[in-house]
Amino acid sequence: MNDDARQASDTRSITAGKGCAAEVLIEALKLGLTSFGGPIAHLGYYERTYVQRRRWLSAEEYAGLVALCQLLPGPASSQVGFLIGLRRAGWPGAIAAFLGFTLPSALLMYLFAVYAPRVQDSMMGGVLHGLKLVAVAVVAQAVLSMARRLCPDPARALIAVTAMAILLFNGGTLMQMGVLVLGAVGGLIWCRNVRGPAVRLHGSIGNRAAGAALALFLILLAGLPLAAASTPGGMTALADIFYRAGALVFGGGHVVLPLLRDALVPGGWMTDDAFLAGYGFAQAMPGPLFAVAAYLGAVTAPHGSMLPGAAVALGFMFLPGLLIAVAGLRLWALINAAPPAKGALAGVNAAVVGVLGAALYNPVWTTSVRDYRDVIIAAAGLLLLERWRVPPIAVVVLCVGASVVVTLF
Repeated sequence: MNDDARQASDTRSITAGKGCAAEVLIEALKLGLTSFGGPIAHLGYYERTYVQRRRWLSAEEYAGLVALCQLLPGPASSQVGFLIGLRRAGWPGAIAAFLGFTLPSALLMYLFAVYAPRVQDSMMGGVLHGLKLVAVAVVAQAVLSMARRLCPDPARALIAVTAMAILLFNGGTLMQMGVLVLGAVGGLIWCRNVRGPAVRLHGSIGNRAAGAALALFLILLAGLPLAAASTPGGMTALADIFYRAGALVFGGGHVVLPLLRDALVPGGWMTDDAFLAGYGFAQAMPGPLFAVAAYLGAVTAPHGSMLPGAAVALGFMFLPGLLIAVAGLRLWALINAAPPAKGALAGVNAAVVGVLGAALYNPVWTTSVRDYRDVIIAAAGLLLLERWRVPPIAVVVLCVGASVVVTLF
C-alpha cells in the first residue's frame, strides 16, 4: 500500500467512528482535571488525547478546527473541545465535552470564592511556576507532533516557518488571523496538488442550526444591555457583562480578564484585590481560564446568591463563543466542499503549526523559563512526553514537584 492509500485508509478508519456522550464526558473530564497551562497548552493536550491516543479525528481535521476557532471570538480551546465532542457524539457529545472540560476548574474557582479568606500557601509560587513549565513541555510536544503530520514537504514547512517568523516579529490576535489567511493563500499557490481525503464531520451542522445559533448570538448581544439597563446591579446586568466579554474578545482568557476588570472593579461590583486574587488562583487551575467567571460571578452576586451568580457568569461567559463556533463550523464545511479547498486547508494547517510554534516561544517560554534549572525541568518533561509517552498527569506532578523543590531550596 502506498503512502497516499495508507493515509486515505487511516483517515477513513478515524472518521468512520461514532461514539457516545459518556465516553466523551470521561475523556473531557480527564482533560479538565489535568490540562494546565492555558489555551495553547490545552490544544497540545487535545492533540495528544483526541488525535494520537483516541484517534477520534485526523491531524488534518484537528488543525482545521483549531484554525477555525482561532478566527472566532471566544475561548478557542473550549470551542475546539466542544466541536470535537459534536463530531464524536452529536449534540450530547458536544455538551459532555464542554461540561467535562469546564466544570472541574469552575467548581474549584467557586470554592475559592467561598473560602478565599482562609487560603494561604507559601509554596503557591513554586506550584504556579511548575505548571508553567508543564505548559512548555506540552506545547513543544504538540508542535513537534503536528509538524510531522502537517508539514511533510518543503512548501508547507516554509508556510509554517514564515507564519512563525511573522508572529514572533509582530504578534497579536489580528496578526494571528492574518497569517492563517496568508497560509490559505500559500496553500492555494503551492499545495494545489496535495493529496488526501477531504475532511468531513459526522453530524455536520445544517443551515437551520447554524442560522439559529448566529441569530441567538446577535439577539443576546443586542438585547442583554437593554434588559440590564432596567435592573442595574442584578443578575441580568451580571449576565450582560460576561456575555459581552465572551462575545467580543479575541485571544482567550488572558485578554478577557482586563476587560472584565474594567467592567467589574470601577463599576463597584468588586474590589481590585478580590479580582487579582481570583486571577492569581486561576493560574493554578487546569481547564479553561474563562472558568474564572465562576469566581467572579460568586463574588459579585447579590448577597445570598453566590451559587446562582457563579452559574450565570459561567454560562454567559462561554455561551457566545459556543454559539459562534456552531455557526462558523457550517461555514467551514461549505468552504471545505469547494474544489480548491484541499490546497487552501493544507496551507492553513501548516500556518497553525507556525502559530503554535510562535506561541511556544511567546508567551509560553518567555513567561515560564527563568534560568537553566527551568530549562532542565521543561526539557525533562518534553522527553518524558515525546520519547517515553509518560501520561501528562505524571509530568505535571514531576514538573511541579521539581519547581517547588527549586523554589524552597
